[in-house]
Amino acid sequence: MNKLKTLWSKITVFKLMSLVFIGFGIGIVAFAAYSILLQSNFSVNAVPSHISKSVTKVANKKLYPVYPKDGESIGSLTMTTLKKKLPIVQGTGENELKKGVGHFKQSVLPGEKDNCVLSGHRDTVFSGIGKLKMGDQLIVQTSAGVFTYEVKGTRIVGKDDRTVIVPTSRAVLTLTTCYPFNFIGDAPNRYIVSADLINSK
Repeated sequence: MNKLKTLWSKITVFKLMSLVFIGFGIGIVAFAAYSILLQSNFSVNAVPSHISKSVTKVANKKLYPVYPKDGESIGSLTMTTLKKKLPIVQGTGENELKKGVGHFKQSVLPGEKDNCVLSGHRDTVFSGIGKLKMGDQLIVQTSAGVFTYEVKGTRIVGKDDRTVIVPTSRAVLTLTTCYPFNFIGDAPNRYIVSADLINSK
């Protein structure tokens, strides 16, 4: 009889421990799922609020009465330090980037208040971009005027980093290209140049 009681007690303890471990496992899975959900929401919220399908609303009608279409010429970008004058086209698809520097069309146009993002290939239009330093000037000429920006800094971010395109409270020019510069294949990072508007004509 005592042996049966002892056996029953062991079985009961084993069941309780099993239930505890199962509960602990469910808790871990639930916490992981909750964390993933939070990260997913953060990624969505990291996208700039001014990005939308109706990108024509981004343009300042005073500066740009007509919003450019994909592939159209916007103007030129002069990097005085590198002695380069490059064409700027609307859009950042492969076809556009073959023509020159691409304007990320969900960002504002050059000269407008906010973050204007321009992209280019590291081995063509933006070769040598790593030589830009603080104080260097970037001159953008468009139908709206001539806009001079001053480089305020550079940084390297992951290729999926959305902070590159976030809105700003002032007129900013952001240049972005793949990094490392000599990497073969799909580069894991992006090289970023940030510049503030210092003069408009």
